[in-house]
Amino acid sequence: MAHPKKSANAEKQRRFREKQKALGKKLIRGYVTPAAMENYRELAEKTGWTDSDMLSNSLRITYAAYKNGQIRLLNQWLKEQDLKKQLLLKKEQASNKSE
Repeated sequence: MAHPKKSANAEKQRRFREKQKALGKKLIRGYVTPAAMENYRELAEKTGWTDSDMLSNSLRITYAAYKNGQIRLLNQWLKEQDLKKQLLLKKEQASNKSE
């Protein structure tokens, strides 16, 4: 007979996975939003990195920024890039509607 706590935990994990899928998130190394998945695909396409390479390099970049006291600068740059991307998408959508 299965241990009740073990089966309860497995059921809880199953419900969590189903909830994440229902929210449109996909499991890579954790559940990511559709926007994050798009960024992941773009980075993989541009760099040719594997999932493991991406994780390793992102940790290296983050650690280097931390050691040099530039986490705030890194976060600001990432936010600016995201904003630029969003504005570009809006411009493309506006030009598609006008055509």
